[in-house]
Amino acid sequence: MAHAVVTIKASDGNCPAHVFTAVDGAKAPAIVFFMDAGGIRHAVLDMGQRLADAGFLVLLPDLFYRYGAYGPFDPMEVLGGDFKAILGPLMATTGNATAASDVNAFLAYLDSRPDVVGSKVGAVGFCMGGGMAITTAAARPDRFAAVASFHAGNLATDASDSPHTYAADLQAELYVAAAENDASYPPEMAFRFEQALDDAQVAYIAETYPAAHGWMKPDFPSFEIEAAERGWNEMLKFFSRILKTP
Repeated sequence: MAHAVVTIKASDGNCPAHVFTAVDGAKAPAIVFFMDAGGIRHAVLDMGQRLADAGFLVLLPDLFYRYGAYGPFDPMEVLGGDFKAILGPLMATTGNATAASDVNAFLAYLDSRPDVVGSKVGAVGFCMGGGMAITTAAARPDRFAAVASFHAGNLATDASDSPHTYAADLQAELYVAAAENDASYPPEMAFRFEQALDDAQVAYIAETYPAAHGWMKPDFPSFEIEAAERGWNEMLKFFSRILKTP
């Protein structure tokens, strides 16, 4: 296994990205990892490595590359203070449609690697990254076969780039894991999002975990180990079924 940092020429400049390869450098299907608003940090890198250890090549781009240097942040400290003042300026540099504008650059990088198997790839996103992963998959439906979203908020709003508005463009299957306690994704929003998927005949699995927003992130105060392990198990089964099946 290996971890490297590369630079990808994206739509608005040079985007640093972490790449995690499968065990022993074996050829593997690729997954693009969309981070949460806490940015790149040890916990996120560990998650990328864990996904690679399960037999995938993982591309983890720094979605805040338009902002410039930052952090790394400690979510415990950030969420215990004025997190909007700290993270707001970084989050203002990206969004669902903005992140999706980099998809061709990310795919071109993956296509350049001889250790990536197949043309179909996956995406996984956490918190803000969930909506970005879905929107990005809709931008290149010919390439994305599987998308997993964990405790993402604002999946069906009146925003012009709300993920539910892209449902008709999706060809990927979705795994949508919501938190039972999450003001950013209340039941009525979940209903609206799933209705859009149903109307577009998108294949998906939607589950609500008995946990709070951010439960998958080991450095969040809301981290819930049992729910997180269940999430990992479901995610790996989902990606293996779609990306590793001949």
